[in-house]
Formats: sequence, C-alpha cells, structure tokens
Amino acid sequence: MSLTVFRKAHFNAAHRLFVKEWSDEKNREFFGKCSNPNYHGHNYELEVGVTGEIDFKTGYLIDLDFLKTIIKEEVEDPFDHKNLNVEVEQFKSLNPTVENIAIVIWNKLRKRLDDKFEISVKLYETPRNFVVYTGK
Repeated sequence: MSLTVFRKAHFNAAHRLFVKEWSDEKNREFFGKCSNPNYHGHNYELEVGVTGEIDFKTGYLIDLDFLKTIIKEEVEDPFDHKNLNVEVEQFKSLNPTVENIAIVIWNKLRKRLDDKFEISVKLYETPRNFVVYTGK
C-alpha cells in the first residue's frame, strides 16, 4: 500500500527576477515590479510530500522528525531571511523564480532521501501563486 505524507515549512526571502543580458528597461517590461533592482520579498510556504510504502514493523512511511530536520537544514536555514540572488549559491547564476526555487529544493531533498521514496515539492510564492515539482 502506497501513500504520501506531507511536511509544511515556511521561509521569508528576497529576490530579483532579471536576465543579466537584458537592459533594466527590458527586464522591467518582462518581469514588472519583480525586477526591482533593490529586490522584493515573499513569505514562501512549502509543502514537501514523500510517497512510498509503509514499513510493516514501524507503521511509518518515514520518520517525520527526520523529514523536518532535512527540510530545516536544506531549505529553511540556507534560504530564510536571505537575498536569494546574493546569498544563495544556486541563484547566483539561476534566476530565482518560484519554478527554479522549487526545483532547487527538490534536488537538495532528493540527495538526502532514500531513492525508494517519490518526492513532491509544492511552493507557494503568494497565497494564489504556487508551483508543484515532482522531478519529472
């Protein structure tokens, strides 16, 4: 029997969306206020889903305390109250869109979780704007 457990997390971060090769005017036209040279911030809400088979002996799919710990280490600690463009290595060369942030988070968690699990990352940039990434 397969099922999915979820863990929620939260972080606040600033970013600027822009393409380095474009002028400030073109970036403003494409990204609007999200391309503010002085950055802007979001209160990101994260839901991590782990799918797999329940362990017969423990009754657990995964120890949720372990999942909480790796989310803290891989996402909250490095991203919370940071300027993603400036302070997070992955985004020094990658535009920190909500899409790219979700993929980076998924890749970081994938390295820490057993391959027997499927992972989904749902990342809310605002209450109305979110992405879901499953590695596919």
